[in-house]
Amino acid sequence: MKIYKGLEGFKKVRNPVVTVGTFDGVHIGHGKIFQRMAGIARECDGETVVITFHPHPRLVVHPDSKDLKFINTQERKYDLIEKTGIDHLVIIPFTPEFATTNASVFVKDILVDKIGVKELVVGYDHHFGKNRQGSFEELLNLAKKFDFQVEQIPVQDINNIAISSTKIRNALKEGNIKTANELLGYEYSITGPVVEGNKIGRKIGFPTANIELQDEYKLIMAIGVYACRVQWNGKIYLGMGNIGYRPTINNSDLTIEVHIFDFDEEIYGDTITIFFVDRIRDEEKFKDLDALRQQLIRDRVSTKKVLGRQ
Repeated sequence: MKIYKGLEGFKKVRNPVVTVGTFDGVHIGHGKIFQRMAGIARECDGETVVITFHPHPRLVVHPDSKDLKFINTQERKYDLIEKTGIDHLVIIPFTPEFATTNASVFVKDILVDKIGVKELVVGYDHHFGKNRQGSFEELLNLAKKFDFQVEQIPVQDINNIAISSTKIRNALKEGNIKTANELLGYEYSITGPVVEGNKIGRKIGFPTANIELQDEYKLIMAIGVYACRVQWNGKIYLGMGNIGYRPTINNSDLTIEVHIFDFDEEIYGDTITIFFVDRIRDEEKFKDLDALRQQLIRDRVSTKKVLGRQ
């Protein structure tokens, strides 16, 4: 996949099959759009083009909002899009000035003049342009005016749950990781460098790798204990993770840590990725470290059962 940071370096390709969006999550619904684009491109001997924005439009339109969190970092989002087989990814800088672009200008100046769109594929809830005023009906009119085709992908659902980034974010905030993963189509993950902790886990036989979160807008799901997979140095290990405040040792800062099973490597400074599979329990405060250790022994048994069923 070729990545363009801005429109300047993009040169028109043959029969561009295009979609536009923020694609937070790159979930199953987005995957259906990308699959349909690939099918159309094969039929018309074209190439697929995804247009997205950086920073996320909500960060520009609502800069004072304190609760803006996103499922994936920008880098993770681009990686997930690339894995779908898309040919070109165009990242448009989203500025306050760009936010004032109305729907018809966006279509003419960018989709038609810059990209040369042959067919546009959008999701069921797609809106575009200033204040998201552009509707699918307006797209149909503009497509007729500028001679390109437009197709809308219907809502995708799993177990009668309509897939959307909002529903995935809500599931993560509630700790419902199984639902979130099902709607995403892959396991939600957090990546970061391993940093030194207080080594309390090591003292009770459960050493943990603590990771530092490097993206302030990364959504962190509900606190609790989770069954996990951990990627380090190109390999996958099993483990149990904790997101929380470690109340037994009176910790006041949110920590993200994982105990990796059957693992004894020095990895401080290395980057690991924790993939969250299932939620084991809420975070609890125990009377002392021995009580915590006994619970962690039970958690390890529960976690291995969960991961063994995967």
